[in-house]
Amino acid sequence: MLTGSPILVLFVAGALAFLTVLHFWLATRYDHGRSIQGPLEEERAIFARITEKRATLADIEHDLQKRREALAVVADVQAEVDALTRKRDDLLDEWNQMEPRRQEVLALRRELEEVQVEKLRFDGEFAAAKAEHEEIRDRLARAERLLDQIESLKKEREELANRIEQLKPELRLLEEAKERVAHLDGRAIALEADVARLQGQIDAGQDRVDELDTRIAASRNAAAEVENARTKALADLSAVELALRGAEAQSRDAEERMRRNQAGLDRIKADLDASRLELTDLQDQVGELTSHVNELQEQKAVLAAERSNAVFSLDDMRREIDRLEETRAMLEARNAKLSRQSGEAGTSDDDPLRELKVEPQLITVLRNWEESEAIDENDALQRVQGHFRATGLTYSDRKLRAFHTAMKVNESTQMAVLAGISGTGKSQLPRQYAAGMGIGFLQVPVQPRWDSPQDLMGFYNYVEGRFRPTDMARALWAMDELNNPEGALHDRMLMILLDEMNLARVEYYFSDFLSRLESRPAAFEVGEGSRRKDAEIELEIPTPDGKSPRIFPGYNLLFAGTMNEDESTQSLSDKVVDRANVIRFAAPRKIDSGAAGRERPADVALKRSTWQRWAQPRRADHERKDAASKIEQMAEMMKDIGRPFGHRLGRAMLSYVDLYPRTQGIPDIVNHALADQVEMRLLPKLRGIEVEAKRQELDELEAFVSGLGDTELATAISKSVAAAETTGQFVWLGVGRE
Repeated sequence: MLTGSPILVLFVAGALAFLTVLHFWLATRYDHGRSIQGPLEEERAIFARITEKRATLADIEHDLQKRREALAVVADVQAEVDALTRKRDDLLDEWNQMEPRRQEVLALRRELEEVQVEKLRFDGEFAAAKAEHEEIRDRLARAERLLDQIESLKKEREELANRIEQLKPELRLLEEAKERVAHLDGRAIALEADVARLQGQIDAGQDRVDELDTRIAASRNAAAEVENARTKALADLSAVELALRGAEAQSRDAEERMRRNQAGLDRIKADLDASRLELTDLQDQVGELTSHVNELQEQKAVLAAERSNAVFSLDDMRREIDRLEETRAMLEARNAKLSRQSGEAGTSDDDPLRELKVEPQLITVLRNWEESEAIDENDALQRVQGHFRATGLTYSDRKLRAFHTAMKVNESTQMAVLAGISGTGKSQLPRQYAAGMGIGFLQVPVQPRWDSPQDLMGFYNYVEGRFRPTDMARALWAMDELNNPEGALHDRMLMILLDEMNLARVEYYFSDFLSRLESRPAAFEVGEGSRRKDAEIELEIPTPDGKSPRIFPGYNLLFAGTMNEDESTQSLSDKVVDRANVIRFAAPRKIDSGAAGRERPADVALKRSTWQRWAQPRRADHERKDAASKIEQMAEMMKDIGRPFGHRLGRAMLSYVDLYPRTQGIPDIVNHALADQVEMRLLPKLRGIEVEAKRQELDELEAFVSGLGDTELATAISKSVAAAETTGQFVWLGVGRE
């Protein structure tokens, strides 16, 4: 057991030693593997690079093979290169030898560039000179043409003057013919008097003939009675002779009575014969007078024909002379214009605004009025009513306040139009209102021939070289405190009335002016020139500085117009109706006597500052909201009727409500003013609508007006609708108010 144990121990020890050595070797091997891991990886990388280099070497050898193949032609290329090198060297030597020449060429090039720059400058100057030369040549040609035209116009003028001189004898002959016509007229009048006198004599003779016929008839009746009496007497005599042959006395009495009767019958026959002779004479005289009258009438007809021919000839000659004078004036104007263009006309030292600065009489009168004290608006309206009564005029208080408010809203509504039949006081209302208020008044009668704004403002006469302004232009200039600060009338108001404004087409002569009024800025912005430039009226007046004078129609101006409604007038367009309060004057219910009352009050001038104070808003916020709501209802109704209106008219109606003066006895000012606007702004727009097709909408409008409390206006609408049943189209007849 003991002998076997050491062996086992040795075996175990040997095994352990072997395991230890093995473990150590394995550990060493592991450490060696770990230590050579990096070099192995580097070796692998080197092998990869070697492989890559070998591939590159193969490629290089392939390229080298190609290059070797190309080396066969390298000698030729090298020879060519050597030749080119030698040529280059020769060229370099030549280039070096040509350096002075090159410098000379560069100098020449720089000089050439300078010459080209100079040439370009001279070309520019030459082009400018050439253009100036062409312009001068054109101007000379134009001047020559103008001179030729002037010469031709002078010749034409001389020919016209000669023709006028040639026509002057004919004119004298015509004047003599006119005098002869006047003489013949006098003679005709005298002959007419003779005819009248002879006719009177004929009438007197005829009366005498009638009297003689009456006397003859009476004589014949008397003769018949005498003959009857004689017959009866003879019968009685026979009876007496038969009955009383022996009564000698009775027989003598009967014979005496018969003789007397016979004598009376003879006298009657003599008178009858004398009357017949007188009748024959009178008939002869009547025949002579009739023939004389016929001769006079024939002579009168001949004189009338001669007079007519002479008048026609005179009219023709006058028309010809007028035409020649117009042609002469036109040619003189053209001559003056051409003379100015060609530099022949000199400049005038006269003030180009001299005619415009002539102050109209109404401005002078207004300037001399005393200023009124600060006055309440209602007191001023009562003063106007007193002025009406003093001049024998009668206008309802409501119509006066409506017109007054229409004047106050001139920022949103440019004018008031008074329409209706003739003789209802349309022109007198603004005239006497202005006088009672203390506002200047200018009446502008519109003529049927007006067709341009020049008819309102005037024109520039090129013949006289002066501007010929109208009274309206002078008045506007005198009221323009911005463009005429030194000569303007300050702190005053002026009303301009276009009387019978629809005799001519309003769009032709007033449309541009109305657009200027509409373009005016707000009152607090008129001091800025850029704001008011579109509203200013530029006058055609040449001035030395080249700036034409301008007139600004400010808010110190009030505009009104009248229009009659007959066959000789034009209807207003929608543009004018939209920008105006139309007050219609209905036919009066009774004729006013027109008797003047007490003395009229003294004239005092209303201050513009007072007017501006009156033009401040009067309504409270809740009243404005109520008015705006009802205006929207009106807009819907007008849209349904087919006559819609826009924001401008709505704002204008609201402004009218806002500025209506507060009046005692009117509890609801808003409804009162809105009813006025229905009358003045909406009903005129309904002209021409088909009543049958819009009957329901018109009934709604009538009900709306009744809701505003104006029963008179609602009744007037109903009457206008009923009157339109015959024609089928609506025509507003107006409302008559007491």
